[in-house]
Formats: sequence, structure tokens, C-alpha cells
Amino acid sequence: MANRLKDTDVVIVGLGAAGGVAALPLAQAGIEVVGLEAGTWLTRKDFAPDELRNNVRGWPQSVQKANQEIPTSRPNASSPSAPRGTVHPMQNSVGGTTLHYWGQSWRLNPWDFKVVSETTRRYGASRIPKGSTVEDWPFDYDELEAYYDKVEYGVGVSGQAGNVDGRIDPRGNPFEAPRRRGYPMPPLRWTEFIEKMAGSAKSLGFHPFPGPAAVNSRSYQNRSPCMYHGFCNRGGCHVDAKNSTMVTTIPRAQATGRLKVVTRAHVTTIEVDANGQVAGVNYLTDGVEYFQPAKVVLVAGYTYENVRLLLLSKSKAFPNGLSNNHGQVGRHYFSHNMLAGVSALFPSNTSSWYGLPAQGVAVDDWADDNFDHSGLDFIGGGNLWVYSDRRPIGAAGMSTFGRAPAWGSAWKAFIKENADRSNTAYIQKTTLPYEDNYIDLDPVVKDPLGFPVCRVTAEFKENERRVSLFTQGKMEQWYREAGAVAIQRAPVGGAMGISTHAYGGTRMGDNPATNVVDRWGLSHEAPNLGVLGASTMGTSGAHNPTLTVQALAWRTAEHLAKNWNRISNRRS
Repeated sequence: MANRLKDTDVVIVGLGAAGGVAALPLAQAGIEVVGLEAGTWLTRKDFAPDELRNNVRGWPQSVQKANQEIPTSRPNASSPSAPRGTVHPMQNSVGGTTLHYWGQSWRLNPWDFKVVSETTRRYGASRIPKGSTVEDWPFDYDELEAYYDKVEYGVGVSGQAGNVDGRIDPRGNPFEAPRRRGYPMPPLRWTEFIEKMAGSAKSLGFHPFPGPAAVNSRSYQNRSPCMYHGFCNRGGCHVDAKNSTMVTTIPRAQATGRLKVVTRAHVTTIEVDANGQVAGVNYLTDGVEYFQPAKVVLVAGYTYENVRLLLLSKSKAFPNGLSNNHGQVGRHYFSHNMLAGVSALFPSNTSSWYGLPAQGVAVDDWADDNFDHSGLDFIGGGNLWVYSDRRPIGAAGMSTFGRAPAWGSAWKAFIKENADRSNTAYIQKTTLPYEDNYIDLDPVVKDPLGFPVCRVTAEFKENERRVSLFTQGKMEQWYREAGAVAIQRAPVGGAMGISTHAYGGTRMGDNPATNVVDRWGLSHEAPNLGVLGASTMGTSGAHNPTLTVQALAWRTAEHLAKNWNRISNRRS
């Protein structure tokens, strides 16, 4: 029998990027919130620059529930599952993956909200890839702009605006949608190599600009500016310059006295009452089971865990999983995992032994629908990103560009001579959902508690493969212009696997027959259940999801607060 705890207004499952943001507007509105986090609080001591611990061993100092629940994956339903990794890309702790992510904080393009209607208008309906289940979002960019702004100022984002109220600034991204004001901080500084790459882009007629980052370029909210120490790739910040929710929105929510943070809380299921309304959640701590009653439950884990928790929460009202009577939980899955990287070797040093992955130069000329696709055989595009980030272990894995073997003394000599002459671009591309890409529960593999882990069945389709080849070509052109003497392209296509940029599974839309949550992120089938995170997103765009995830979370929380009496008064 679970220990029943004191009732609360809202329980948030997971205090990462989404849950950690949603807690603030709720608490500020006077709503009592309990935040359940599977991990613990970490401190600056846990964020020492340690590539072996952080990048290779996956933060063993944290309670890594995630590492025991890594999903299985396969390209299609007739294929066996691939071997599971040992380190989950996501993080359990207060603040979640915002502690160790790169910090890139991009807005989506207006096209990303209206892929179907805009593609049809410009090129015809036949250009939507066969088998894709993509839908327009239930609202457009303009609806989310105010929440992008709230997050950028609420957590702190550095960058250079390119379009403020329609006024184009050539220092920023000329393709971005209008914003009401510039960023609260200037962009992170560039290195000599990044400056060189920006100049080469301009000589090609591209439009380079510094990318946005949830990292302090100067003191902000009484926290330090970035020290550019060079271990931010899956590393925490020991001076609190990386603006995780642990150091931004969560402390401010706690200061209201209305957010209670419960750590080491392993949520297992969500309970519903006799009327099919959500009643609270069950969780375990050290083998002891607790039931936290709540008027509203917000599921704010990562995409895989949002889907898994709903599918595990079966009841008489929801025999196939919570909010799944239309069979949509787990559908419309897709990811950015096929990054289609391009590596280049230069005749001189790139001086990349310090800095962070969010410190770089971007080109959006080939992103989304920023260019004419009339003569092309795909829709969408990619963001080209060149950045400053290198550490010893990672550098040892660089390509030899066919100039040396992959082991032995000749390999060692090549790495020693060339490690600082190479650079690998980060290319993110449009990815669409398809009818045969989905998440379900693995019928065999279980976590240590005996619960099934997720199973991802997904592969990249022809549209995504063509986008990858196209953007790789543009990146190679850029590198060649900058003087690269050798180029290595990563292979494209194949299985999606497990990604830090995973989308869908609890998609948002007005039609309950094809979506799990409504335009506010609340369940169509259980209206006092909300879902936060990229699992609600119907398109990916060509940029990182975090800022959009956080803007959506703020929007859902604000809507809940404004409509509290109607949403929280469950049928009795």
C-alpha cells in the first residue's frame, strides 16, 4: 500500500528544461506545486571539467535512473533491436539536461509551424513526402513569440537579433522571424577560426551570424559570465554561467514558497479516479512507495519517458495507457539524430582547445524553407554550425581523412600533428514524422524495477536523406572556401536510434483522433493531465528544440493558471 501524501494543486513529473520552467509561472500565480525529480541536487563541485567522468562515464556522480532505462531501438518492425548504449543522452537531476547540454537556444522558423499549408501553397500538396503524418501546428509562430521572449529573459540568452519588429540587422540572422526586442545579452565571443569561417561564408554570399546560447556572455541575474574553459560539451558549469533551470527558474519558484522539490522520486504510474480524471502519481524512493495526490498532473520528462509513463499508466478508463484511447501515444515520432556531419582538415591550427559548443557561427541560408525548393526533390533544410569545442579524448577520435590508419604508431603520429587542424560541423536538419516511425513498450527488455523500457522503431526516410546530402554539400563548399585541404562526410540514412533531440509521441493538435494533447498541451482524453516537452512538437525545424520546449512549457503553465478553476475542478 502506497503512503498517501498531502494533496497539492499541481504535481510536475521531472524538473528539467520543461518542468523547471513551468514551475515558475505556476508558483507565481499562487498555485501549490510539488516537483518530483528522479535525480538529486548537484553542486559546482559536481561540474569540474572532467571529460572522462562527464562525456565517457555519463555523470556517475548523479543518480542515473536514465542509464537503467535506455530505450531499445530498431529501424523497422521486421528488424532486431540494436545493442543498447551504456549512457543515456539525457540527465537525471534538478535542472535535468539543461545542466550538461550545449546551451543553444533557437527559435523555430514560422515555416516550421505550417509545413503542410506552406509547402502546399508554394509547391503543391504532392511535395509532402509519402507516408508522412506531418500536420500544421494548431497555432503559428506569432502565438509563441511572447513566450520565446519570456524564456530568453527569464533564463538568460545571449545572441544577436536579426529582426526586431521587422527591422533587419545584418549582424544577426536575416532569415529569423520578427521578435519584439533583442536578446538580453550580446553574443558569446568568437575565436580567430570562427571569424575566418564567417568571412569565408560572406565571400560565398552566405549570411553568417552568432548563434543564441543560454550562456551568460556577461554577468546576468547575479551570475558570472562564461569563462570559456572548454568542457561544456556534456559538462556542467562550475561558475553558473550556463543558464540551467537549476540556477534560474527553479530557485525563483522556490522563493515564492509554493514549489516543493522532491528528489530521488522515481515515478512509476499516474493514477486516475472512477471518472477517468487524473488523481495523482505513484513514485518510489529507496523501495518505499508514495502516492502524491494532485488536482493537475504535468508530465515533463524527456520524450521517451513521457511516452513510457503514459503507456505504463493503464486503468479501466485507459486500458491501453493514459490518454491513449485513440491510439496516438507513441505515434508521430522523429528525431534529429542523423546529424550528417562534415569534417575538414586545414593546413594550420584552428585553435579550438577552449570554448563551448554554443560559441560559433551559423548559416541559415539553407534552413527550413529559406530558399527555393522548386527544382529540388525534398522539403526542409539544415542549419550549418561551426563552433569552438575540443577536448583530449574527443580529439583522439578525429577522422584521419584517409591519410593514416585508424590505429598504431602512424595513427598516433597523425593525431599528434593534426588534432588542432581539424573541425567538424554540426548540421541539424528538418525531420518529419512518418506512419511507421513510433515508440512503444519493449516486450522483453525491462528496467531494474521490472517495468518495460521504451522501444523506438524508426528510420530516416528519403526526404531526410536528400536534405542531408544537400546540406553536406553546402558545408563542404563553405569549408573549401575557408581553405580546407581534406573533407570527410559522415554517412547518412539508417536507423534513428536514441537522440537528445527526440520529438513526437504525445503530439499537440486540435484533432483528438490524431493528437494526444490540445493546443495548450492538455490531454484531449483527461483534461487535467498536461504534457510538457518535445514529445508534443509536430515538427523539428532545423534547430535545437530546448527554447521551443521551454516556451511551450511557460505557455501551458500560464494557461493553466489563468483557467485554474475550470481545469482543476474534476468531476466527483
